[in-house]
Amino acid sequence: MFEYDPEGWRIGTPENRSATQNYTALNDACRDGRILEGRAVVCDASHNLLVDLGCMQGMIPREEGAVGIREGTVRDIAIISRVNHPVCFLVTGFEKRPDGSTTAILSRRAAQEKCISEFISTLIPGDVINARITHLENFGAFADIGCGVVALLPIDSISVSRIDHPRERFSAGMDIRAVVKSVENGRITLSHKELLGTWEENASQFTAGETVAGIIRSVESYGVFVELTPNLAGLAELKEGVLPGQQASVYVKSILPSRMKIKLVIIDTFDYNYRPAPPKYFFTGKHMDRFVYSPAGSEKEIISVFSPAPP
Repeated sequence: MFEYDPEGWRIGTPENRSATQNYTALNDACRDGRILEGRAVVCDASHNLLVDLGCMQGMIPREEGAVGIREGTVRDIAIISRVNHPVCFLVTGFEKRPDGSTTAILSRRAAQEKCISEFISTLIPGDVINARITHLENFGAFADIGCGVVALLPIDSISVSRIDHPRERFSAGMDIRAVVKSVENGRITLSHKELLGTWEENASQFTAGETVAGIIRSVESYGVFVELTPNLAGLAELKEGVLPGQQASVYVKSILPSRMKIKLVIIDTFDYNYRPAPPKYFFTGKHMDRFVYSPAGSEKEIISVFSPAPP
């Protein structure tokens, strides 16, 4: 399986710079069918994208702006929103202008179709891939998984610790890793929490008797859930004035692997607006068949299964 990169990953590479340095290099890339990147600088009144190639201007005609534009299944916002961002493309030809200049004719659609054919169509559940967050909605995050082709990462698959909105984990433009959760009719759905470590891997970062940082996630009648890491939360005793979303300092009272519980005491809470940090990954492989979050011997078993286990 050849892995394609999310849009924006290749624009600054030596290979991309070399291929866009002059007409001859662009013509060679056209002949070889190489995917390149440039920055879209203008979307004109006809929704053609003008691309800065350095050595000359490139143009992506509207119908070549993305898979689905020509068929009417994708709205033009997919083109308009690329202004001032890198776009991938194949060079399809050159056109002389009345003023004597040359414009490279480009196709982002063709680059996406190549990515779909050679990479995305080969993905199976459990494959771990690179992705770049494109935008956030209440129900999940959308991520570019190659050449601007977008997949959904549902909110309940982002982390084990529950959140109210994906912006608590991600920001637009953030590079992440994700695991293919399902493939249905060519549509990819992603998951993320399986890469953030098991209960034991996360709990091993803490020791009873420490006071550590956390985030208040929910306040219930029986206690307060405090997130210690994206894949680990503990239960603290109720304390007056505590609200979801607040930062907290908490005392680690006890760690109980058999019950998959961490007991906490809230020392202090305060309001603080923060930008989410890049995720810390425990899994670094290319594929997983299953993920067992719960510790061995735990009263509760939590498992994600992506594909049949080998015999």
